[in-house]
Amino acid sequence: MKSNTGQPKPTHTHKRIRRGGEMQTIALANRGQIAVQTINEALYQRFISYIDARPRTIETYTKALRQLFKHFSLNGITQPTREDILAYRDHLKEGHKPATVQNYITATRLFFQWLEQERIYPNVASKIKGARIEKGHKKDFLNSQQIKAVLGTVDTQSLQGLRDYAMIALMVTGGLRTIEVSRADIGDMREIAGQARLYIQGKGKEEKADYAVLQPEVKMAIDAYLARRGETDKDQPLFASTSNNSTGGRLSTRSVSGIVKAWLQRAGYDSDRLTAHSLRHTAITLALMAGKPMREVQQFARHTSPVITEVYAHDLERANNGCEEAIARAIF
Repeated sequence: MKSNTGQPKPTHTHKRIRRGGEMQTIALANRGQIAVQTINEALYQRFISYIDARPRTIETYTKALRQLFKHFSLNGITQPTREDILAYRDHLKEGHKPATVQNYITATRLFFQWLEQERIYPNVASKIKGARIEKGHKKDFLNSQQIKAVLGTVDTQSLQGLRDYAMIALMVTGGLRTIEVSRADIGDMREIAGQARLYIQGKGKEEKADYAVLQPEVKMAIDAYLARRGETDKDQPLFASTSNNSTGGRLSTRSVSGIVKAWLQRAGYDSDRLTAHSLRHTAITLALMAGKPMREVQQFARHTSPVITEVYAHDLERANNGCEEAIARAIF
């Protein structure tokens, strides 16, 4: 069909996204030489297959795209332009952290890149930047005395207390992430040449190839917990739930975070900047404070790049920078 000017009228297709039982419709227009296809659930699944990502990444992208479609719907945008995507990014910055904005815009860019590749819609999100993320740490660390205080708060008379003590001790001596704790199985503990190790599946890894060396105190705490639990099956999770609804089940990353946060608060360390990740931050910082070489700390922390480890060293150097003290002495 042609318009009064003799040019082909844009043809519209629609994408339906199910949210809370409702169907949201996003109309996409035919532009240039791009052929029009119906954007449906099957097409969305094709996009998910295209990115070839892990379940956690797919979950993140799905959440991001739902946010994008919601923004389009609320603003009556049926034929998104580059200006619409820029406005969407600015809208995200008003209520989300830079890391979240970055993730959402990354998903948006990838989605429109795929749409153009499939000749469905122009890539109006090309080269749009997300948000600037500072390299400094968003979480604080604890010193050795504070860690002792946290561990001393845990009541090890109960099964739950034994579990929590062993888990916190492991995280702060091995620098484990919550996902690494969640994935750990009893059978991942092995003794190699007299050295007790816990093999872990690190962030972004497919196999349990990395390991943390279990110090005698930590190994003893884990053994005491498992003995009270009465579980020896190597395929069972190392740290299991004690709740009525999921007793013996694997702890989720959210559960691990909640457990650590609760004990931090009970020990008197109640801050938004003190979380489960603070234990890993503490482990890396204490290793640097002990004078361990940067290369060894990088290996211990399982950082893919020394640049990441250098951020911890930079923070420590800044904390030990005595410029303010020298200036104050000169003045006062």
